Formats: sequence, C-alpha cells, structure tokens
Amino acid sequence: MDGINPALSPADLRLERRILAASHGRDLTAEERETLERIRPPRTYPVRLAVQPYDGPIAMLPVAQLYARDVPDLSPPEGKDLLQVLWCPFDHPIMPRTLLFWRSAAAVTDILDTPPEPPAVQFDGYLPEPCVLEPEQITEYPDHLELSEELQEQLKQWSVPQAAAEDMDPDTYYDCVLSNAPGWKVGGWPAWNSTDPSPQPCSECGTGMEVLLTVATFEEGDDAGNSWSPHPHPGAGPYPGHRGYNATGVQIGSGYRQHLFVCPAKPEHPHIELMT
Repeated sequence: MDGINPALSPADLRLERRILAASHGRDLTAEERETLERIRPPRTYPVRLAVQPYDGPIAMLPVAQLYARDVPDLSPPEGKDLLQVLWCPFDHPIMPRTLLFWRSAAAVTDILDTPPEPPAVQFDGYLPEPCVLEPEQITEYPDHLELSEELQEQLKQWSVPQAAAEDMDPDTYYDCVLSNAPGWKVGGWPAWNSTDPSPQPCSECGTGMEVLLTVATFEEGDDAGNSWSPHPHPGAGPYPGHRGYNATGVQIGSGYRQHLFVCPAKPEHPHIELMT
C-alpha cells in the first residue's frame, strides 16, 4: 500500500528509527538519506492508494506481557498468572484491534527464538519499542464527569487555592493533577477526554465492565506538571520525538489512549476497546 500512510515492514521501521536516533544532532550521511528515501519515497500528487494482495496469515504484534506477581491489581482468571496482549498491525478503523491471552507462566515452555512478525505495519505508532516495565502502584480517582454535580462544585471550590499555588486553572486542576494518571496503567479509571462517560456492559452476562489496561500515547500529561511523572523518569526515548513521555513509540489516534475493558465476573468474556 502506498500513499498518505504507506504500510512498512517492521524491519524498515526499526531501521528508520535507528538512523534517526544515530543522526540526531548532525546531518544525515548520503547513505542514510538514500536509505530513508527508499523506506519512504518522496510523495507525488495526486496521491494514489493501492493495496497489494497478501495471501496468508498475519502475525499479531506483542504489546504487553504482565505477570500477576508484578501487578497486584491484574486479577487474572483462576489458575492463570500471565496476561499477554497482542494487536493487529492495521487500523480497525481508528485503533488496532487487540487480543488478550490469559495463561499460566509455568505452562509456557516452548518459547520461540524469533517470534513471527507481520509483513507490514500500517502506522509507525503500531510498532511498540521493547521496554522493561517497572510497575508503580498509585491511587487515582474518577474523571470529574463521573461525579455528581454537587461533588464537582465542591472539588472546584477546594481546587481554587491549590490551582493558584501552581498557576493552574481551578476548573481543570482536579482532572489534570488528581483524578486520572496518564500513561500506561493496569486498572484504575478511564479518562473521558474525547467522549462522555458511557456504561460498558459485558456482551455475555451484562456485568459492568472495568478497565483492565490503558495503552497511552504519552506517559505524562502536558498540563499535569510533575504530578504524575513516572519514578524513576524514563529519560530520553529511543529516537528524536520519542522523549521520556513516549518511550514505547506507540501512538493511538492523534495522541489518545486505548482502554481495554474486561468483565470483572469472568475476565475471559469478550473485552471492549474504547479510545478516549
């Protein structure tokens, strides 16, 4: 596929990232420039979109691997202690479609030296950079839209001196600094940035779904000060533009979060994906 969002191979995307990282602060060499132009040829207009046929299975991309021993709030099904999250390297239609695999770590014995990869990835932000997780347990509170009007007003009045001390808007202080932690997280509350809160019932049993995992574009919010800075701060990212707040290289939409909701009664029931 070529055009506005050409699908590229994982190998080419990684090579592009390595070149951009290595050339940071200096001019590209002739060889580097030639390689980048091969990976992303200059656009010609009008833009033509062409989809090349592909016959065969498409491997999913690994997104997260979490052990119950490291994440107390994971709550896996009985007999399971490992969660593996994969997603499709293509849009469905505004975010990648995910698969959840609950497993017993002791039963995972045949580990592939070279896991299969898809022939192409539609967006650079759908190819995660390998990262080592350092779980940090925190306390957060619901988005203000999930609270009663009375409680919202009380919080606004309480926030006035707090916000003034940090030169922030009291109307947004609670959401930015106190309620929802930005970044990747297990459990907690969803952030309703682009849509109003809505019930998420389980399609199998009708139980209200709860957030299992949040996949976020940014690790910390631009307007939250240092309130939610990870500890220790991850520092520089893998390549220019991917600073500490985007070390995974993942991008959801134009900078949103992808919440994965699961049924608390039966985690193995079909999950729900929601971008906010």
